[in-house]
Amino acid sequence: MARSPFTLAAAATAALEGVEVRGARALTAGGAGRYDSAVLTLDDGRELIARVPVDEDGEKEIDALLVALRALTPGVRDLLGLQAPEVHGTAALDDSRVIVSDFLPGYLVDAAEIPPGRGVAREIGEAIARIHALPPSVVRGAGLPSRSASDARADLERLLDAIGRSGRVPVRLMVRWREAAEDDRLWSYEPTVTLGGAQATSFVFVDDAFEVPRVRGVLDWQGLAIGDPAIDLHWTASAPDAAEDVLDAYADASVRAPDPALRVRARLHAELEFAHWLVHGIETHRADVVDDAAELLDSLSAGLADDLLLADLPTGEQADVSEAIALLDRLPRTPAPQTDTSLHTDAYGPDELSLHREESWDAAPPRPAPEEELTQPIDPISDDDAETDRIDQV
Repeated sequence: MARSPFTLAAAATAALEGVEVRGARALTAGGAGRYDSAVLTLDDGRELIARVPVDEDGEKEIDALLVALRALTPGVRDLLGLQAPEVHGTAALDDSRVIVSDFLPGYLVDAAEIPPGRGVAREIGEAIARIHALPPSVVRGAGLPSRSASDARADLERLLDAIGRSGRVPVRLMVRWREAAEDDRLWSYEPTVTLGGAQATSFVFVDDAFEVPRVRGVLDWQGLAIGDPAIDLHWTASAPDAAEDVLDAYADASVRAPDPALRVRARLHAELEFAHWLVHGIETHRADVVDDAAELLDSLSAGLADDLLLADLPTGEQADVSEAIALLDRLPRTPAPQTDTSLHTDAYGPDELSLHREESWDAAPPRPAPEEELTQPIDPISDDDAETDRIDQV
């Protein structure tokens, strides 16, 4: 049975030393059913969130969230420029524990409701780019997962082996995903700091003075890792009106070299959500989940009948040209300083420039000394001699 907000408030007082809770209310976005959650109002007017995981998956998420949020030091948060919750305390509760963290006021927008153009779409794209620009040391220093492109490729191959044995995946999808796993163009990306699977609802919005939505904070840090940047953009498959604006804003704000396969991998990750759901059903021996996943996979296969996942991938040569053009746009426009590169030899004598001043070359005819050259008479050429010479040449 779900715990009431007042039960959570009472439990939270044990995690907050010297703080009095004045009120509590239910939290509507309660973590996809994995937590009992409430918003607490303190005596100083601050609002915090109290969460208690309700199952094993929720316990694992809470453990990962605590590690990730501790990795976001004040310096990292300043670099990010976006708010992230801070943990204020934990306390035991029955056979679990309550976690008290910041409440970020604002509103969330579902992927399907994001409009195109300026506003929510571009704000999310830019926010994801800022997260991906964080130094990898943030993740490595906290001991969080780090996966290379080859690791991700190997994970996909193992996933395909697992779902292939189930016999519940349409042949069209298996061929489509096998081709993706075998295509080297998809697996040459540079791993970045990621949320490990951001959603549109991972971002909290407030309106500015002109009523334009701005990202205020970021939720869902429990998947913080180094991995494929496309994993944080897979949700754009559920935002048909705004997907292009999100991806364009991400590319414009990114500090890394362009990734020509990013959009294709984002689509691939979105499709594989159904495969992961199938594996979950198999591993938990849930026939209802397996049947639901199989039905979703059949619908996906039918919807992709005329779609080629890899058709949008550029050839190797085209990719190189595109990246070069994109990088040119990022170069500073200030002209290079003008430097005089002429060779100045006024301060040196010819003998000082010689590499072999002490050597004599037998193959070269002897030359008169400079004094002899200056003292030898020069016979003038008369006009008659010059005319005779011209006649002889004719």
